[in-house]
Amino acid sequence: MQYLPLTPQDEKEILDKLGVTSYQELIDRIIPKDLQYQGKCGLPEAISENEIRKLLRRLASENYNSNDYITFLGAGIYDHYIPSIVDSMISRSEFYTAYTPYQAEVSQGTLQTIFEYQSVICELTGMEIANASMYDGGSALAEACHMACAIKQKKKIILVDLIHPFYKKITHTYTKECDVNIISSPSKNGVTDLSVLKDILDEDTSCVCVQQPNFYGCLENMEAIEQLVHSKDALLISVVDPISLGVIAPPGEYNSDIAVGEGQAMGIPQGFGGPLLGVFAAREKFVRSLPGRIVGETTDVDGKRGYVLTLQTREQHIRRAKATSNICTNEALMALCSLIYLCSLGKQGIIDVGNLCLAKSHYLYDRMKELKGIKPVFEQEFFKEFVVETEKPAQEVLDSLLEHKIFGGVPLSIFNENQKNYILISVTEKRSKGELDKYIDTLSKIL
Repeated sequence: MQYLPLTPQDEKEILDKLGVTSYQELIDRIIPKDLQYQGKCGLPEAISENEIRKLLRRLASENYNSNDYITFLGAGIYDHYIPSIVDSMISRSEFYTAYTPYQAEVSQGTLQTIFEYQSVICELTGMEIANASMYDGGSALAEACHMACAIKQKKKIILVDLIHPFYKKITHTYTKECDVNIISSPSKNGVTDLSVLKDILDEDTSCVCVQQPNFYGCLENMEAIEQLVHSKDALLISVVDPISLGVIAPPGEYNSDIAVGEGQAMGIPQGFGGPLLGVFAAREKFVRSLPGRIVGETTDVDGKRGYVLTLQTREQHIRRAKATSNICTNEALMALCSLIYLCSLGKQGIIDVGNLCLAKSHYLYDRMKELKGIKPVFEQEFFKEFVVETEKPAQEVLDSLLEHKIFGGVPLSIFNENQKNYILISVTEKRSKGELDKYIDTLSKIL
């Protein structure tokens, strides 16, 4: 963005147009004197564009250079490799500056990319329909719960305990004023306690929400859960890691009704925790209950292929009483990132990435079991994340690792104060054997 200050003449013309002689007079007309801040705001004196550029470069240099650090951070946002074609493609002005595609006749490019995104999400998840994406994984789960309650006309929601804590909070916030009853189903040894789930499931349950792999990285017995859920005529909502679906069963394979997830791992940088991408797919019979919007393929009056917003179940498009949600937009640019990512990898590529995550995480896990002062918490199968317990406080261990330019993982005390010695460690395909060995060597000295 260019630095374009107002000249004194510009300011005078604006003030004359507004019928005042100064900016202060304009403020006095709008805000009573006793409500105005009289002190100094602390901003420095005005400086030139050149000086501002130097200042911003200096401030930016104080940030960590992520290329100098090895990261094992996870818990929902991951350091996967992003092919250069992703940034190259989304930087095109046709995509980067495009607004919501209200007018199909002038939005064919955007509508086509969304249609293709929906198509690859269906292939990836094994589901029959997908919408044009949502804000993030947490809001996608909350909307899925709304959808299930509307379909089943029941008010009881069961959230399995090992869903991401943030997702559970979002769901509680979304449903606070909706007269629903949210029940938490406890875990045992790092996975869902099936015996307890069976006891709390009843005919009043609208849906059961399960994360696969779960927040601790462990793999759930989705086939057993599916049988329990459908035996009570409830819907099964799966919260998935899209990257895992190349190597573990997709939700369509174990008869899930709705599948949601966080799409950040598919070609989107970690940033500072965003922007993110909400993946949402379901069975075709629920198509008119989906939140957001769906792009469809059609033909025009001349028989040429075209794309349109086929279903728009938002209050902006239909009577508020019939809207399925108040989701106001979709993460179209982020969806495009994921589309390009998946297309550049191809079917075999997503399998290869998944296998690399699986192999490298298990290599690190096996090496860690050899260290004194640290031990795995669970003995369950996992995909790319696992939890370890340290003799020293986890944050102390992680701070020491950071001095060696290693982000060692996520301290679980952030989510549960009783887990001060627990670390959630994620290993993606980007980590080399040398980096994994460096982590072990450094950790052994710290412990």
